[in-house]
Amino acid sequence: MRKKISDIYTEYKIMPSLQDHMLRVAAVASLICDNFDEPLPKEEIISACLLHDMGNIIKSDLKYFPEFLEPQGLDYWQEVKDEYIQKYGKNELQATVQIIQELGLSNLLPVFGGMSFAKAKENLAVEDFAIKICFYADLRVDPHGVVSYEGRMEEGKKRYQNRTDVFSTEGRDYLVQCGKEIEKQIFAKCKIKPEDINNETAAPIILSLRGFVIK
Repeated sequence: MRKKISDIYTEYKIMPSLQDHMLRVAAVASLICDNFDEPLPKEEIISACLLHDMGNIIKSDLKYFPEFLEPQGLDYWQEVKDEYIQKYGKNELQATVQIIQELGLSNLLPVFGGMSFAKAKENLAVEDFAIKICFYADLRVDPHGVVSYEGRMEEGKKRYQNRTDVFSTEGRDYLVQCGKEIEKQIFAKCKIKPEDINNETAAPIILSLRGFVIK
């Protein structure tokens, strides 16, 4: 299979805001890969980042960021959400796995499987830096752009403060610290620093990634 990521996003009716998120995450990962001291499977890392939230409309509160609904509007995106639930079920992670399999990219699943905040402790212990980088890149992007790791953690804390099903305060704080340790692991092998990754440095990479071919 050879498809441009922009064509895949169109085929699966991915919200523009969600496209932007995945492109930003892939750009963060790309910056790390290009400045890493050891060989990395960059194409696999970028592909996983560009596809990691394909099913996320299933869990989206479509009214939380009303500006993200334009120009199609709430009714259109609610219909898309309903279609996803009917086809893939109510679990967004399982939906993404199914989509990755539909695309014939099951080889990406081990890397994709680590892209969850809940996997922070597990990812800290693994030796595979492809998993660490994909995990970390996702935690450098909030709904509006590339931010610091600390900034993303603070944004997530506010956004999910009323979600009792996410993590206890103690459990979350431990996972946040694990993520910080992963950041240290990555940049100990990098020619750049975390602050060198920002909206300005990511912008030209995002532009180029819109034409990235998934193989």
